Amino acid sequence: MTPPRGDELMAAVMGLRRVVRRRVRETSTDPVLLRGAQLELLQLVESDPGVGVAAAARGLHLAANTVSTLVNQLVGAGLLERTPDPGDRRAARLQLTAAARARLARWRAARGALVTAGIGELTSEEQAALAAALPALARLTDLLADQPHPAVPAAPAVPAVPDEEEAG
Repeated sequence: MTPPRGDELMAAVMGLRRVVRRRVRETSTDPVLLRGAQLELLQLVESDPGVGVAAAARGLHLAANTVSTLVNQLVGAGLLERTPDPGDRRAARLQLTAAARARLARWRAARGALVTAGIGELTSEEQAALAAALPALARLTDLLADQPHPAVPAAPAVPAVPDEEEAG
């Protein structure tokens, strides 16, 4: 069996992620829908309570100012609390609010029910293939997180288009 190409694997994973996110949003009763990056920040803070903005940015592979904007949005929505870092008054520590914990629980329940129902529609061979792929996907995630980015071949040079003075 030929291993999947990177772009094929990512297309499948991203397609699944988009469909699940859209379907969960369709059934959400929450008054304000969260964007993907906001949800990912909440999940990171849940797994690392008290994380700082800079560490959250590194964990999400986002620019610090992007995470700062997300933090402001989520604080405004009542989903995050920002408290001063006792060791550095310029830095802030992030904590989930009770509303955020409840929201994440609802989201996980909806996502889990949707995906579990879909898996139930697969053949037993397809279910076994998915189960067998999980350890490899987890290892691939770890490998890619720790690997330096390979050099991407440069695009071929595009010849300059002469401006009107040079052409005429």
